Amino acid sequence: MVSGVSSVTRILEAIQAGQTRAAEELLPVVYDELRRIARAKMAREQPGQTLQPTALVHEAWLRLGGDTQAAWQNRAHFFAAAAEAMRRILIEKARRRQRVRHGGGLERTDLDEIEIAGPEADERLLEIHEALDRLAQEDPARAEVVKLRYFVGLSDREVAEALGLSERTVERHWAYAKVWLLRAVRDAKAV
Repeated sequence: MVSGVSSVTRILEAIQAGQTRAAEELLPVVYDELRRIARAKMAREQPGQTLQPTALVHEAWLRLGGDTQAAWQNRAHFFAAAAEAMRRILIEKARRRQRVRHGGGLERTDLDEIEIAGPEADERLLEIHEALDRLAQEDPARAEVVKLRYFVGLSDREVAEALGLSERTVERHWAYAKVWLLRAVRDAKAV
């Protein structure tokens, strides 16, 4: 029996070679892994989230090209693209919710009359997204680690495998990026 990793690699190579039917084989092979990634990400979302992991996987799959997949360089390239697609979907949903909150025809309520439990998850997500875009310009490798760890929910070991890095390097990149992002978000709020 062919393992999941070699099967994914074989299918990606077939897609790159121009075999159009190979793209149809890809989703069944990667679906469970994409669903696990989506579930891990959705577990971190605020309660009452309307998007379900299955819907996130399907929307990400469509953004990746559906049954007409691009020529992925390798397994890591595919899963990094899937992680980025999921991140963008969640960012867009957060932005839509923010638009509704800030004037989308809703009735104005005096904030002194309500209690706020903590910082708004959507606002925090958008702050991190903007800081992450700045980090990606400065240090793309560390930004990829953040995307896979924070937005997709992969472990250090899984990120190391996906990016072809050592687990220790992933740990160092993650530690650096967390501090960098914290400072970037804090500095943006101070402006």
